Amino acid sequence: MKKIFLLLFTLFSVYANAQDTGSIAGKLTDKEFDNEPLPFANILIKGTSKGTTTDDAGLYMLDNLKPGDYVIEYSFVGYETQTIEATVEAGKVTEINVPMGANAASLEEVVIQTTTKRESEVAVLLEQKKAVEIKQIIGADELSRKGVSDAAGAVAKISGVSKQEGSSNVYVRGLGDRYLNTTMNGLSLPSNNVNKKNIDLNLFSSDVIQNVSISKAYAAQFYGDFSAGNVDVTSKEHKGGSFVDVFTGSGFNTNAIDKNFVRSEGTGYFGYYGRYDHNPFAVILSHGVDPVSVNSPINVAYGASGGSSHSFENGSRLSFFVTGGFENNYEYRNGKAVDFSTVEKKAFEAAEEYEYSTTTTAMANLNYKINSDNNISFNSVFINSSSDVVGYFGIDGTGRNRDAILNTDQGFYQQNVQFDQTKMFVNQLLGNHKSGKFELDWGFGYNKVFSDQPDRKRFSVENYQYALDNDPSTNPTFYSNVVFDNQRYFQKIEDDEYNGRLNLSYEANEKLKFNIGYNGRNKKRLFNNIRYGYDIVDGSYEITDINNLNSVFNLDNLNLNASSGGIYEIKVIKPYPTLSNTNRPGLFENTYTGKLDIYAGYLDAEIKAGEKWLFVPGIRVESFEQNIAYDVINLGNNGNDSKTSKETFILPSLNIKYAINEDQNLRFSASKTVSTPEFKEVAPFVYEDVSVRYGGNPDALGYSDIYNADLKFESFFGRGEIFSVGVFAKQINDPINLVVVGDATGTQRYVRTGDKAEVYGVEVELRKNIIEDENEDAVLAFGVNATYMDTKQDLYENIDGTFDLAFNKSEDELQGASPLILNADISYSPTFNNYKPVANVVFSYFSDRIDALGSGDLGNIIEKSVPTLDFVWKNTIKDNFEVNLSAKNLLNPSIQYVRQDQNQGDILVTSANGKGVTDYKRGINLGLQLKYKF
Repeated sequence: MKKIFLLLFTLFSVYANAQDTGSIAGKLTDKEFDNEPLPFANILIKGTSKGTTTDDAGLYMLDNLKPGDYVIEYSFVGYETQTIEATVEAGKVTEINVPMGANAASLEEVVIQTTTKRESEVAVLLEQKKAVEIKQIIGADELSRKGVSDAAGAVAKISGVSKQEGSSNVYVRGLGDRYLNTTMNGLSLPSNNVNKKNIDLNLFSSDVIQNVSISKAYAAQFYGDFSAGNVDVTSKEHKGGSFVDVFTGSGFNTNAIDKNFVRSEGTGYFGYYGRYDHNPFAVILSHGVDPVSVNSPINVAYGASGGSSHSFENGSRLSFFVTGGFENNYEYRNGKAVDFSTVEKKAFEAAEEYEYSTTTTAMANLNYKINSDNNISFNSVFINSSSDVVGYFGIDGTGRNRDAILNTDQGFYQQNVQFDQTKMFVNQLLGNHKSGKFELDWGFGYNKVFSDQPDRKRFSVENYQYALDNDPSTNPTFYSNVVFDNQRYFQKIEDDEYNGRLNLSYEANEKLKFNIGYNGRNKKRLFNNIRYGYDIVDGSYEITDINNLNSVFNLDNLNLNASSGGIYEIKVIKPYPTLSNTNRPGLFENTYTGKLDIYAGYLDAEIKAGEKWLFVPGIRVESFEQNIAYDVINLGNNGNDSKTSKETFILPSLNIKYAINEDQNLRFSASKTVSTPEFKEVAPFVYEDVSVRYGGNPDALGYSDIYNADLKFESFFGRGEIFSVGVFAKQINDPINLVVVGDATGTQRYVRTGDKAEVYGVEVELRKNIIEDENEDAVLAFGVNATYMDTKQDLYENIDGTFDLAFNKSEDELQGASPLILNADISYSPTFNNYKPVANVVFSYFSDRIDALGSGDLGNIIEKSVPTLDFVWKNTIKDNFEVNLSAKNLLNPSIQYVRQDQNQGDILVTSANGKGVTDYKRGINLGLQLKYKF
């Protein structure tokens, strides 16, 4: 009744105040479902650029129309477009109430339903336009059109965002992993990697994504650990009729297709490892070390989705959606692997890696709409992701190692066989309830993550050139300076997290609305690792077949006593009490337990001043407590300790929106946030890769105050069209950077490097339809966004602590910040009867950026700029069959990391954030997909 009165009042007001012009007003509903308004639908006067959208109550108005005849077009994604002729008279209102449906609707029908299709590009822009805070959204339709296969690729298409080549690291406005938060449906997600704060976004395939949004301006409902932004993945749900989609696809990588691929022994085609229940020592005794051959390196992908809904006599509705899929990928990399600090420590001019990766995804969504005011849904996601990499370093026989015994100039060779598997379970219960002026929105989640690196095998060889000379009388030998130069390594991470959110809104009147809410997280991480070293006791042993190390490391050659004459012994650093450290199982080498508790309450108000101003002041009070207890070997007697950080933060925020007109907004945001320490930054465990070492630092404890300001203009000037320009600034007090410590090891650690850092930038975005069809849908369209940033941070002259270091400069750019980020795409989508192809060319670029700061006389490690060009061709044949082609990474640029050196210039090195090699090409990925909808 209130909404009817509102409509009548609006009609009367227009009649009384606009006698020289007329108006068209009404309400849009959906005849398919149950008595709810239809928001975010499009209303356009054909032949003009004038239009509007329906509000949350399904109401709309086209006012200030000159008297005359008009053709009005009503559209909503997934529904049949309605075209209605109307006559406008001066001083009068023409009321048109339109029911929308899959088939043509009659104006006499009054059946109503809301189905917000937030994955469409038009609806996404409408949501962005109406949003209270500054945020950008990319929906499932745009992901599909641009051939984006996962959430990491999705956010990389948003202005100010770039993805690190060769990894899933995402940078927003020059700020990396430690400055981001990742949520799903507004609930926090865990990390799957010991070296990261956030979950790898490439684990979320496009099959489970409805849209991905980035909120770059802070608001009180977000966790206080907010610097660059909050990435939120909205999972798909279904509210329509029954459907089933199936797809299959195949493809190949141009670098990998002609290679004889290998992968770890003991791993499966679907990315699983079946020996987790066995003691690592038992695995070593019973299983070999050589990688195994696989079939042709052809990529495959297949899966299915389905959903249905059932309406009950009482008006309630039960809907479900399920999806599942599997995909794999073969990639071959040929490049260099170099560890260079003040001097060259290790260098392989020729190295290669064979990587086989898999992703298995399953999701179920159950939605129960009790009535128009109450809704409950349950969402469950399972993801299994694996990476199986076999690396050979020094394959040309010219590898160098300064610590080598027999020859320091040539012949150093290493083999690294490494499998990583992540199993993630996300379960969420969500609800929304309305009663009068009150609305309650809540969610509760439980996340479980197993992230394992089982049975990594690494072997070191000297004089490898003898394996290439075809002379059976000369052979390489094992390099065994320490017993762990030849080793097997086992690592486990287990995360448990409970989290929740609660928001109660009260709409006092049309001009004032309050939100009071709560967020909470309780997270626990368990980490452990153990190494077993092969101590080569027969120093004169020669390797006659480098590709058959199983003939060496077997039980027959195990040296059990002085008289057995074995080749090797198995060593462990921490033996069980009363047991020897030789040929016996051992205790974990490094462990840490991390606990995190965050409890926060917040209050904000949405204040409308006049017809154009919206003010949203907010305040958040957050209790933060983190404890890390660690027992690591690299700190000696100081290695068994614990660190606790406990703070209460008071975080104010202000968001202002000024509606210049119906299609243009001016936004301003200012806030104070914090950056808190991560488990991996504090726990001083050191991970040793083939040519790089990285670890935590107990001195990174504490927090950083961050001050943020944004100003943005946005214009939504057509269907799916937008122009925006914004400026932003940040000040980070006591920033943390990844720094290469200038010591003998060259280990990269997290360090508080100075008093403050500053970030200034400008963002521009344009999406424009160049050619439109008779329905004003885009036939030829393009989009471009660009971000330019200037960053500066001061550096301490000396830092005294657990790891002493100094800088020979007083300031530098911020780690991870590219001065220029560019994303662009062009789309062509003609229609030929039942054939509807869509061709897309998608381009992205980021300029050089600091990968890690160098301390002492060390120069910075720089990630060199990378341009990426993809072509995606989608072919819809009739309405239920698709044939899609893709060609990705067409430019195939070299991926390079370099260390800046004053004397020698840029020196190629390996990055802790990249792959095991540098100066490599990824190859072009060609793919074909078939999709059928029943």
